[in-house]
Amino acid sequence: MAWTKYQLFLAGLMLTTGSINTLSAKWADMFSAKGCRGDPEHGFSHPFVQAVGMFLGEFSCLAVFYLVLCHDRRRPEPKVNPGQSFNPLLFFPPAMCDMIATSIMYVALNMTSASSFQMLRGAVIVFTGLLSTAFLGRRLVPSQWLGIFITILGLVIVGLSDFLTGHRDEHKLSEVITGDLLIIMAQIIVSVQMVLEEKFVYKHDVHPLRAVGTEGFFGFLVLSLLLIPMYFIHVGDFSNNPRGVLEDALDAFCQIGHQPLIILALLGNTVSIAFFNFAGISVTKEISATTRMVLDSLRTLVIWVVSLALGWEHFQGLQVLGFLVLLLGTGLYNGLHRPLLARIPCCAGLVSEAEESNPGERERLVNDGMLEGGDES
Repeated sequence: MAWTKYQLFLAGLMLTTGSINTLSAKWADMFSAKGCRGDPEHGFSHPFVQAVGMFLGEFSCLAVFYLVLCHDRRRPEPKVNPGQSFNPLLFFPPAMCDMIATSIMYVALNMTSASSFQMLRGAVIVFTGLLSTAFLGRRLVPSQWLGIFITILGLVIVGLSDFLTGHRDEHKLSEVITGDLLIIMAQIIVSVQMVLEEKFVYKHDVHPLRAVGTEGFFGFLVLSLLLIPMYFIHVGDFSNNPRGVLEDALDAFCQIGHQPLIILALLGNTVSIAFFNFAGISVTKEISATTRMVLDSLRTLVIWVVSLALGWEHFQGLQVLGFLVLLLGTGLYNGLHRPLLARIPCCAGLVSEAEESNPGERERLVNDGMLEGGDES
């Protein structure tokens, strides 16, 4: 069935904004500018300020939700289901997981390439699958276990490519390895977030935009307040800012004043995360969850190609192999092979059996990919 113009628009919007989200964050990291108090020119290394901007983008989804709801209520027959009433504090634990994971990933993005950053985020499949089995009692089908093992292989290949060629890029080899490990660590926290959301949040039938916005509100509020003590916590050279503190928000604003293009990169990150969440939810609703997964994988390719074109990183053949292996693992875990097998008479029964053993699998996949942050941040 051919896609409508609106469906094509949504697919393009999701692919574009998802790519801009990572590229704009990396672009901000590449600027250098003078700071406060006559500090010499130095790199813009403010991951927690960037994370605050990301949560502001998620928070804006709450405004979009209420605008959509108000517009829908003016119709003779409202179509939007606002969901049942719920305690917003249900979202606080997963929001804190999102905050920690996103902050760690923005620290890591300053140490490694944008393409490796995006590819290594595929590790969330491994930890989500294992935690879902341990704490939610879910039984994974053989193809999902195979997908997990292939994903691990892909992660090893991408990490190996960074290890072998790290000296060719602007980052030191030790920084690249540390950044890659931090990204993997962050995916463990993201998987905890997903398990918490599924166990305590999704059963309340909360509208996705409202869920994204509520988590964005908690993340924005808490992390904004944490910027105050971070200003006084000394961490030495790890911070890469003149005062050697965990986060110097004042230095970030001073650098923005000296180099206005930084605010453009930060706004790109904030706006793109809001539109990406909206487009992702709409793609799932208007087309399918499978299409959303494919588009999410394609944005990794877009980020890699754009980074090469801009000269941000060098071509690595081993990284291409890692990307293809990760793509295969993701496809197997998410069941993208099932429509193909269903067309083969001898395999159709196996597909039906797999779906019966996981009755809510497609809905779970939608939920697993609902929030971008600790997931597209």
